[in-house]
Amino acid sequence: MTVTAPSVDEPDRLQSQTTSAPWRTRLARPAPAVAAALSGLLLYLSFPPRPLWWLALPAFAVLGRVLRGRTWKAALGLGYLFGLGFLLPLLVWTGVEVGAVPWLALVAVEAVFVALTGAGVAAVSRLPVWPVWAAAVWVTGEAVRARVPFGGFPWGKIAFGQADGVFLPLAAVGGTPVLGFAVVLCGFGLYEVLRLAVRARRTRAVRRSAAAAALLSVVVPVAGAAAARLLVSDRAENGTVTVAVVQGNVPRAGLDFNAQRRAVLDYHARETERLARAVRAGETARPDIVLWPENSSDIDPFVNPDARDVINRAARAVGVPVSVGGVVKRDGRLLNEQILWDPVQGPTQTYDKRQVQPFGEYLPLRPLLGAVNEEWTAMVRQDFSRGSEPGVFTVDGVKVGLATCYEAAFDWAVRDTVTAGAQMISVPSNNATFGRSEMTYQQLAMSRIRAVEHSRTVTVPVTSGVSAIIMPDGRVARRTGMFVPAHLVQKVPLRSSGTPATRLGVLPEAALVLAAAAGLGWAIGAGRRRRVREA
Repeated sequence: MTVTAPSVDEPDRLQSQTTSAPWRTRLARPAPAVAAALSGLLLYLSFPPRPLWWLALPAFAVLGRVLRGRTWKAALGLGYLFGLGFLLPLLVWTGVEVGAVPWLALVAVEAVFVALTGAGVAAVSRLPVWPVWAAAVWVTGEAVRARVPFGGFPWGKIAFGQADGVFLPLAAVGGTPVLGFAVVLCGFGLYEVLRLAVRARRTRAVRRSAAAAALLSVVVPVAGAAAARLLVSDRAENGTVTVAVVQGNVPRAGLDFNAQRRAVLDYHARETERLARAVRAGETARPDIVLWPENSSDIDPFVNPDARDVINRAARAVGVPVSVGGVVKRDGRLLNEQILWDPVQGPTQTYDKRQVQPFGEYLPLRPLLGAVNEEWTAMVRQDFSRGSEPGVFTVDGVKVGLATCYEAAFDWAVRDTVTAGAQMISVPSNNATFGRSEMTYQQLAMSRIRAVEHSRTVTVPVTSGVSAIIMPDGRVARRTGMFVPAHLVQKVPLRSSGTPATRLGVLPEAALVLAAAAGLGWAIGAGRRRRVREA
């Protein structure tokens, strides 16, 4: 055997190759991870208060590029990074007063659901018309996240970032699942169109059917949204009602909001009396009902005569029923309650919040949390109990549905009020705990989605802002600033017809979950057959 010695120059050439190749490899290796995190950040930027809804499309296009063809393990990690890039800035308001630990813990848990969704997207990405299956997988991930753990946390649903977008009318077709599916499908489809276009330029070996399917995954959601505009209307079907939304403001923001209970009640009574003076002076229309926010009377008016006197005085001044957000104790149970207060009869109807907020209104795992940090358990000394019936107040024949604050994020909690007869919806809220963060704008966008989803006027009375009156087409007719006392008066349409979303309820979401399951089953079966052939 003959061995040829290397030339004098060969070691330098070999060293050059071994140094340049790893250099390129080192640069390329973190690229998918960086792209995943940045695309999550891009998705965050598409959410309110920014009207950049369209950024969701390139965000999912990049995510599709990152996940397509990956192993499930790689996709799990990349999906987690996408979730962190999205949820860390989106949910930063959760740590405004309680510090970074609860915020980071919440994001760490919620990003797990996004990671699992990413693995599912990668699994179906080898299938024909994969953007359809991948979008269905995404909706399935949102469906799970909206239900577990502790009743779920739907905040950050893709639909909630689309209040200003062209896809909004699809909320009336199938609610937040169909709206979110359309956005994600369009984003993944956009990547697939670009991928096939590049491939066609290089090899000219792209099947027409694949190219047509990719193009349709972009065109169909947009065309469907345009067609769905026929379902969006603010026409009065049952006459009109004049509503007044009162924002009393708070002495100061923060967790000590509850220590200012009497001041907060006085502020809302004072603003209501100012509204009454404006009505008497002819400066504003006389309302048929006045809506106060959640926690506007954290002093129980059923057992505290001073609170009862303050509310009575305000109701009598304005001369119409006032919906008051109170914290009451009844039969040993602590309740977050809306109370309809008649100027003559006093309290006549009540609604108890059904979807109470974990770690805010009740503490799951209380012994464990107390062992870690006693201050956390001190923040919620007694758990709130849940109501059991949908909230619908009847005021002179007008039916007003109620979804208190956190409930606006849950599809079922809003729909129940409409199926129970609500002709308009009110979402009384308290955002004072979260200061001037983006939380109030994110929640306002949810209410705009609900208005279109069920074709109802939605009012949003908030302690410290932003309070608003939203028409059934999702348009904000009036709004306040933050941390200012204010009142809004508006004549709004009453509607009783049901949208397809209202009538179908959970069925569109269930259909998309079944489609995701079918796609995942197909992908797993195809993967097994491929491994058998290779073996």
